[in-house]
Amino acid sequence: MTLVATDPSTSGVPFARDLALHGDRPALITDAGVLTYSDLAELVAERARFLGVRRRLVMVTGTNRVHALVNYLAALSAGHPVLLAPGDSPTAFEALRAAYDPDVVAGETVHEVRATSAHELHPELALLLSTSGSTGSPKLVRLSRENLQANAESIGTYLGLTADDRAATTLPMHYCYGLSVINSHLLRGASLLLTDLSVVEPEFWRLFAAHRATSFAGVPYTFELLDRVGFDRMTLPSLRYVTQAGGRLDPQRVRRFAALGRRAGWDLFVMYGQTEATARMAYLPPELAEHSPHAIGVPVPGGSLHLSPADDAPDGVGELVYRGPNVMLGYAESPADLALGRTVHELRTGDLARCTPGGLFEIVGRRSRFTKIFGLRLDLQQIEARLRQAGVAASCTGDDDSLAVAYEGGHCPEHVRQLVAEAHGLPARVIHTAAVAELPRLASGKPDYPAVRALATPSEAAPALGSDVHRTFARVLGHHDIRDTDTFVSLGGDSLSYVDMSIKLEQLLGRLPERWHTTPVGELAATAERTTAAAGSAPPRRRRVRVDTTVALRAIAIVLIVGSHIQVFDLPGGAHVLIGVAGFNFARFHLTTAERRERVRHLARSTARIVLGAVTWIGAMYLLTDDYEPASVFLLGYLFAPEHADNYWWHFWFVEALVYYLLILLAALCLPAFDRLERRRPFALPLALATVGLIGRYQLVPGVELATPLVVCWLFALGWAIARAERTWQRVAVSAAVVATVPGLFGDAGREAVIVTGLLVLVWITDLPSLPLLNRVAALLATSSMYIYLTHWQIFRPIDDFSRPLALIASLIFGIGYALTVPRAAAWLRASWRRPAAALAVQRSAA
Repeated sequence: MTLVATDPSTSGVPFARDLALHGDRPALITDAGVLTYSDLAELVAERARFLGVRRRLVMVTGTNRVHALVNYLAALSAGHPVLLAPGDSPTAFEALRAAYDPDVVAGETVHEVRATSAHELHPELALLLSTSGSTGSPKLVRLSRENLQANAESIGTYLGLTADDRAATTLPMHYCYGLSVINSHLLRGASLLLTDLSVVEPEFWRLFAAHRATSFAGVPYTFELLDRVGFDRMTLPSLRYVTQAGGRLDPQRVRRFAALGRRAGWDLFVMYGQTEATARMAYLPPELAEHSPHAIGVPVPGGSLHLSPADDAPDGVGELVYRGPNVMLGYAESPADLALGRTVHELRTGDLARCTPGGLFEIVGRRSRFTKIFGLRLDLQQIEARLRQAGVAASCTGDDDSLAVAYEGGHCPEHVRQLVAEAHGLPARVIHTAAVAELPRLASGKPDYPAVRALATPSEAAPALGSDVHRTFARVLGHHDIRDTDTFVSLGGDSLSYVDMSIKLEQLLGRLPERWHTTPVGELAATAERTTAAAGSAPPRRRRVRVDTTVALRAIAIVLIVGSHIQVFDLPGGAHVLIGVAGFNFARFHLTTAERRERVRHLARSTARIVLGAVTWIGAMYLLTDDYEPASVFLLGYLFAPEHADNYWWHFWFVEALVYYLLILLAALCLPAFDRLERRRPFALPLALATVGLIGRYQLVPGVELATPLVVCWLFALGWAIARAERTWQRVAVSAAVVATVPGLFGDAGREAVIVTGLLVLVWITDLPSLPLLNRVAALLATSSMYIYLTHWQIFRPIDDFSRPLALIASLIFGIGYALTVPRAAAWLRASWRRPAAALAVQRSAA
């Protein structure tokens, strides 16, 4: 073993050694205040003196905290190799500590294991990092002083970093991407807004604005979160640029964020890198992002990219190879490897790429068995090897969302899931497992990975993981892996499932938050846990129950509609209230999802559910009775059904009108221009559409009597505007519109009073006091309101001559039963479509 005593002035990494050169400029901005570069240099120098000049392996807990940054910089400045360990995974931390036996462990306090190193440390070795997806693995990337300095300078150059820049730390320090933000900013004397807050937290954006931050970094999942928090509507005058790496960002999202940045005055830098290249290998110049969103761009300054021939690759496609001063020394798999010098001179990325005529590189696939989940690059062969070491024979495959593991033997699925989760830093919920008698293989004897994927895909009946809240979301919405960051809206919830979910959640949470449908599931689960803990051993007491206003309105309206048709009482107007509620729910559920394509899919699914239930029932009644024409079966009664006494096409005016509105809006949302207009003018747009709808309301087309869907469409738009009315003046404005336009619609003061009252309640009241039993009844009626409306025409007729109240009750009960049948039938149809694919996979595995 060789112990090397060195002079820290010559062995340290320059950007860590030269902090004092930036003087009194702000270096770190924290909750506790501001540290200047002079302050930071003093702290680093003091810690460096403690570490001494004799090189030792220093294990640093990587967190976005001042003490972690001081430990890291002190070791680098004094020439000590740093083993940077995750600060958010005790299991991974202890695994690294056991594997590499560090001489010093530096967390909030510094523990000196030994005065001299137990290892032979190569003179160039500066930093050891886990490869993406192998957090806690003995396999580490060995980086040199030149690697760190060169990569920081390269990033600073293409980002145009200056001392006036100020980056928010949106990524963990132990992740190479997050660390590269720190290194490049400290090199240029820029500032770091040191925080571990998430971009979904309002406090993050308050700090970002208050401290005039100029940039933040994100992985693809970060941009999903930005969509959910309404980033496109934020005003951030200090923001200069946003960077993205850590996995492929959907090209449409690249184009959209690039366009957003162009309008708002900031740049989007899409970047490509690996830990083996100290972080970055390529970047896409911002001015090209909208036109070339599929590309990773050009090499970073000082580096070069070329394509190496790859077997079976199409013409023009090869393995992407990178050369540059930031390419790692090599891997370390044990402490003995810390003595090695350079064993790698170029980086074979494993990605298949092509180069466009314009000189931009594009990734088109993977050569080796890697996948990325949440920005973590996972070596599937390594996962299989780790499981074999644990006595589990397994085959693994994955995509951007989940990992599928098929395994032999009688192991507990949860045990297998936890083995993978803890070893690779993945949440257990994205790991799907399947126990098999024998691993599926192709005729060649090679593993059949498509069969593994099919076998390990959760079935309709798969149990949900997590808390009672997670399981409730899974049951109601039919999803199998509910993430903490998911919301009711992002999971495809709509007005039909909203009622059931709200009632079940209220039982778990006590009282629902006002915007629970856009609140992350993790926050709702935490609230439920606090509610349970607060109850503790306290004596049971009667809990105050409330009901969502839309639920109450839908329940009351459907009773008024059916009761008025049967003539139990005479209180018409409920259907027109439901038109307004439908517009409200359209905005609440279908416009909250930020991604345009997701809005379209969401609305299409919801519309299809309504159409399926309506067409099925009306089609059956067409075959069994003489009440309807074929046009009514396809919801085209207003357009094509003949007007004669025996044709009751008008029975379904409400359903037809609603479907027409949704289909028109579905087509409109397919247009990027309409989608952008809605985002920019969320309240003004529906109010303008309501104004246009008054042409139908007041029959302003000379010589033409307009059909009911055109006459009442302004009510749907008003409901939409009510959902978007967040300020008092907006609520006043839409209330005035209701009061001004509804009277005179029928010449029936009672009916108009019902409509006005219902819509004004929708404007001003979010929930109403209720009772547990009343809540359950309201939930059943509201969830089933569409189906009750469809079916009541045939149900009440044989009964109303005998007893009108009984006819009302029978109509409500039958409609509820039909409402419960339709989603089960839809689930059966989906399962029927999936069954042949699963059967094929099983046949292939048996072969």
